[in-house]
Amino acid sequence: MIFMRGCRIYIWIIALICFVSCKGGGIDYAKEDGGIADMDSIGNVAVHNVDLTGTVMDMADSVLSSLTLEQRVGQCFMPAIYASDDSLNMKKFKSYISDLHVGGVVLLKGNLESATVMASIGSDAEVPLFIAIDAEWGLGMRLTDAPDFPKNGKLGPRADESLLFDYGAEVARECRRVGINMVLGPVIDVTENPRGVIGSRSFGGDPVRVADLGVAYARGLESGKVISVAKHFPGHGSPKEDSHRSLPVINRSLHQLDSIDLYPFKSYIDAGLSGVMVGHLAVPAIDPLSLPAAVSPVVIGDLLRNELEFRGLVLTDALNMGGVEGYGAYAALNAGADIVVAPGNTSLEISRVVEMIRNGDMEISVIDDRCRRILFYKLLAGAFEPRSFSLSGLREEVSHGTDTLYRKLAR
Repeated sequence: MIFMRGCRIYIWIIALICFVSCKGGGIDYAKEDGGIADMDSIGNVAVHNVDLTGTVMDMADSVLSSLTLEQRVGQCFMPAIYASDDSLNMKKFKSYISDLHVGGVVLLKGNLESATVMASIGSDAEVPLFIAIDAEWGLGMRLTDAPDFPKNGKLGPRADESLLFDYGAEVARECRRVGINMVLGPVIDVTENPRGVIGSRSFGGDPVRVADLGVAYARGLESGKVISVAKHFPGHGSPKEDSHRSLPVINRSLHQLDSIDLYPFKSYIDAGLSGVMVGHLAVPAIDPLSLPAAVSPVVIGDLLRNELEFRGLVLTDALNMGGVEGYGAYAALNAGADIVVAPGNTSLEISRVVEMIRNGDMEISVIDDRCRRILFYKLLAGAFEPRSFSLSGLREEVSHGTDTLYRKLAR
């Protein structure tokens, strides 16, 4: 059964390549790693190329129809795990894949070699994984032996959109060599206080500059077939509280939210980019119940999906954080999230969602909608394509090539 399922996916991919080649357009198969992503942006395929979008969605439906309920639910979960190949960690990682059928993992602290081993295993799963990382200023943010770059708030005044695109493209190149296909970044929160909670993770306090640089960086990532995930919607730049510990409240008017916090996210969405992470933030001006945004149907459904017309992947911030205490994966999925990041107990949360569906307390159509979108973006990112990962020469290439880029970014 698994063999036949894999054959069907392979045949679909070959058919897609033939279809696109005949249609022409902006698809570049001569690029390193090949694939089906648009030269400009993975997200722009979904937004602008109607023929390709329909074909990839047909592929996603085909894969979806072959999955059990447990596998469909598992696709909506992305637990966090250390990028370490020690035996206990690897046992946990393999269990996530074989027993819980997770759709991806977020790599925490570790090293390049371990990350590559895990990415290789993840790519061989029946449904290949999203391998995500918080590379907000390069892989060095999480992987000790990888290069890093200046934090967003430390970029020099001459950093422009062209340079940020190149920066994103370089990070994508490094990610693909390691096997990472999703970056949980850029941070496009507009900060009031550079010493605040978000601080130098942000591009600063000017909404236009934050939008311009953040979108350019994300476009660079996606030009290299790495999914970008802008965060933390609807904007974590003004609260003083840390959502890791408690629930911050955004005390802004609708006008302030629209002109400051939401401005970069609207630019990101208008650019056709792929992912948005919703934070643990109470926004009374939007949601009178002041629910954490990641579990708020008003914030995700009414604002992000309907008003801003975002059609890409919606991820939660980590559900093991204090700002969302008391809420589980069901609340996030029911509110409109596609991917639940770092739940406190992945196995228990998956079991609860499966049980709710079987008991009629949650519609299977909710999970099918989320799972279909996840598969769609996995296909666009080339997750189903045969791949091999190698660190051969990577450290030398990176250290030589990034020195100049680092200096350009910092000056």
